[in-house]
Amino acid sequence: MSHKVMHICLSDGWGGLEMYPARIIPELQRHGCESHGLALAGSRVAESMVVAGIEPLTVPSRGRALLRVGRLLAYLRRHGIGVLHCHKSSDLRLGALLATLRPNLKLFFTDHMGVTRPKKDLYHRWAYGCVTRLFSISETTRQRNLAAFPLPAERIRRLYLGIDLAPYAPQLDSVACEALRLELGVAPGQVAIALPGRLTPGKGQQVWLEGLAQLCERAPDLEWHGVLIGGLAASDGSDEAFVARLRSRVADLKLEERVTFTGFRRDLPRLLEALDIVCVPSRNEAFGLTVIEAMAAGKAVIGADSGAIPELIDATCGCLASPDAPDAWADAMAALGRDPEWRRRLGQAAQRRAAERFELTAHVGDLLEEYSQA
Repeated sequence: MSHKVMHICLSDGWGGLEMYPARIIPELQRHGCESHGLALAGSRVAESMVVAGIEPLTVPSRGRALLRVGRLLAYLRRHGIGVLHCHKSSDLRLGALLATLRPNLKLFFTDHMGVTRPKKDLYHRWAYGCVTRLFSISETTRQRNLAAFPLPAERIRRLYLGIDLAPYAPQLDSVACEALRLELGVAPGQVAIALPGRLTPGKGQQVWLEGLAQLCERAPDLEWHGVLIGGLAASDGSDEAFVARLRSRVADLKLEERVTFTGFRRDLPRLLEALDIVCVPSRNEAFGLTVIEAMAAGKAVIGADSGAIPELIDATCGCLASPDAPDAWADAMAALGRDPEWRRRLGQAAQRRAAERFELTAHVGDLLEEYSQA
């Protein structure tokens, strides 16, 4: 069955939530689903939708979007769009208004953030009452959603995120891989230990740095280099004041020669290919997209034993450590750093699990099933 869907993401940030529409739109199109978009003018979201193959409608602000509800309704009618899919909670105000004014619209919402505060006042009862189905991106998030939202359990579905696995298949020969490692500051023979993700509080960069400092003491024989992957500016979704604090802490710990800040990179699959260990010490991940990207690349992953990350990896395909314990991270990095065969086994098992559980085609198939049932 053919569907016409408008994805609404009025965010000026840049993270997993904002990247999601552009990730799924090409796959939806391949399944015959006609996709439309609504984004803020000049935003990274709007730019990503263009790259994904659609020209989104744009508005200068969320408030302006509400003022243009008549034009939006006319656009929906003109294009025969029957499904709205919101990706940010603040966009539900617009989505619910459109669904109220045009009752045959079906409204979907993906909770990418794992909200914890109750949202059961009069406004939220109205807005969420208009939602046909709410997608929780992990079981941890679903349990939070059941407690927070004024929706019956049958309207909240756990739907794990998915990624296109193809870009994570190895592409570099040994010479190119070594050249990339040198670009990242990794000398020949060193173990490359990385933390990819937005540089914001809560992602665990502080505990990782403290763990690296302890790694120097606990494994003085181990040759390693730390790679901090993520944008350094607010335009890349990072907290610039936090980035400055991280740089200061690197200096305090005397790690300047042992840690590289890469800045924002568009070649994450290739960076992962060149790494040995990937760390994700986020305190309270709603899902853990970076985890499954590293798994798809066949890398040994150390993840926080909190939030949704334990749903993605266990002892058969990765390691877990407390996001509050730098010594636990130091121990895990030391153990993996000294044992390349263990890293290889964990990486292979992680790659298999990513293919079995987190493939984008399966994720989009479940989305289309929900659109059809609605």
